[in-house]
Amino acid sequence: MTPRAEAELSALNPLRALWLTLAAAFLLSLLLQLLPPGLLPGCAIFQDLIRYGKTKFGGPPRPAACRAFDVPKRYFSHFYIISVLWNGFLLWCLIQSLFLEAPFPSWLHGLLRILRAAQFQGGELALSTFLVLVFLWLHSVRRLFECLYVSVFSSVMIHIVQYCFGLVYYVLVGLTVLSQVPMDGRNGVVIHCNHRIPFGDWFEYVSSPNYLAELMIYISMAVTFGFHNLTWWLVVTYVFFSQALSAFLSHQFYKGKFVSYPKHRKAFLPFLF
Repeated sequence: MTPRAEAELSALNPLRALWLTLAAAFLLSLLLQLLPPGLLPGCAIFQDLIRYGKTKFGGPPRPAACRAFDVPKRYFSHFYIISVLWNGFLLWCLIQSLFLEAPFPSWLHGLLRILRAAQFQGGELALSTFLVLVFLWLHSVRRLFECLYVSVFSSVMIHIVQYCFGLVYYVLVGLTVLSQVPMDGRNGVVIHCNHRIPFGDWFEYVSSPNYLAELMIYISMAVTFGFHNLTWWLVVTYVFFSQALSAFLSHQFYKGKFVSYPKHRKAFLPFLF
């Protein structure tokens, strides 16, 4: 690797700093939840911000001030609407640039210059960026379809801060993917909303295989980029800790709700955690 490539790889640009900060914040939140109950911080706002949906029932009593900022969890679909539209737009811009040699819009180009460090030049990385952005857009389409036609949402809520974060998240992920490209200078009948113990397949090993699958999706994107791409591995690090926290809280909820919950089942990583 050339000295210039090493310098580019080690540079802590704004995107890398952002993903590193988010990963550290979710790691700290996870570590705090692993403390013995007597040592766990009882701050209602902190617990309200890290819990959503069913896991809010496992936290401390929620003051009225916290409930005032609730929005329905079914608003999850908004995240994927934004992602399909925004990342579809980014994918279109990239297709135009790669195959028609059309430049990015000036505002987008300027934004990417602010967010990223100088990237390696080469067609292989451009193709990797294209493939990852396609995967991300297809993943968003699949999740939007699930929210609209598969998922059954009860009356559980999420905090407005979590809602806003979800809206911004997929915008940032799309920009992070695009920043790697080399550039010049539910319908359906609701049967019930009760929780039951699932069995079979991955559920035999972990309580929340959906969170584990999410992590594997992002790892596969990282492999597509190449093992040297520090920026996307920081995204993977954030996804790991954020999904681990959500999986751990769900695991606690299931263990508290079901006396017969399988004791061998882990929260997030089979046989480990």
